[in-house]
Amino acid sequence: MDSLGFVRFLICISEKEKQSFQPPSLTATLPHDLVLNIVARVSRSDYPALSLVSKHFRSLVASPELYARRSLLGCKEHCLYVVLNDAKSNGNRLYILRRKTNGSHGLFPVVPSLPFIPYISSSFVAEGSSIYVFTDVTTLRIDCESHTVQPLPSMPAPFLQSHSVANVIDGRIYVIGCPRGEVNKDKVIVLVFNTETQMWENEMKTFEIEAGEFYHGSVVISGDKMYTKGFANSYFYEPKERKWETDGVLNSQGWWFSCVVDDVLYYYECCKKELRAYDSKKRCWLVVKGLEALSVETASSLWSQTESYCGKLALFFHKGKIGRRSELWCAEISLERSQGGEIWGKVEWCNHLLTGMKFLYTKSLDVVV
Repeated sequence: MDSLGFVRFLICISEKEKQSFQPPSLTATLPHDLVLNIVARVSRSDYPALSLVSKHFRSLVASPELYARRSLLGCKEHCLYVVLNDAKSNGNRLYILRRKTNGSHGLFPVVPSLPFIPYISSSFVAEGSSIYVFTDVTTLRIDCESHTVQPLPSMPAPFLQSHSVANVIDGRIYVIGCPRGEVNKDKVIVLVFNTETQMWENEMKTFEIEAGEFYHGSVVISGDKMYTKGFANSYFYEPKERKWETDGVLNSQGWWFSCVVDDVLYYYECCKKELRAYDSKKRCWLVVKGLEALSVETASSLWSQTESYCGKLALFFHKGKIGRRSELWCAEISLERSQGGEIWGKVEWCNHLLTGMKFLYTKSLDVVV
């Protein structure tokens, strides 16, 4: 019996025990270390079901001991967290993407105690097993192992709402945006948060560039550079050199809501139903081949967003009319470069995740737990 089969067996035993009002027999006699080793090998996406077995297992799946054992056994895995905005309250809530027993995928809500996070003024960054949230008034760290929230020191300089983006290089999170109170929106500041010390670094850099308003989620990392897209121009920032530069070739496309996989930038062009790739080394744009079936799935989609996920690309898109029972979909795409330099994509799966008028997609994050 594999680990998942053992979990299902435990759930079955638990249901029978509830019906007969008998105390647990099997799980109570198993040595704790043996149970720990078995549960550590179970996929993280099955932990919500496992937590229903008993109070003991609910406590176990949230314990630091379990995640330390997963690390020791080399069982850590990539989990994709999805941030959805509740349009009614204009606050964000986290969900986790998990595979269902029938092979499809669905969203499971997590972190019910997450504090209210304004939609338009928050940036989300994943680093290891944590998600960092930066707003115009507060900074938070969400521990995705225990699903607890820790307040962190506020940003030294607040940003204008919806004028900030963030990403991480070598354990340092770079938050970029337009400072609040500035009449001139061409002034940009860069703040650095050290994830090791959990503190903001003292040095703050100010630049005069014609960036305009940054699009949420429009900063990506390729190598040791940060690429970002404003209303009109594309820029890249080199933290070591502490300088901004423009990229004319990159600027030739509207690559909002993009991601980077293996140092190649990707975004989905909804109008032409194409997944496009920018190779920063060759400084050229390519159209990813082999995704004709995906263009059929996205035929009615007016927006999309990509996310790097465990070496692959996750594409989130909608079906139907926005505001009229719009459907949220996700496709996982593997990528391969041919000897001739072409990039080919293969849709590993494509599933409907959610239907409703009360949600707005905000961000997805690749977390290792």
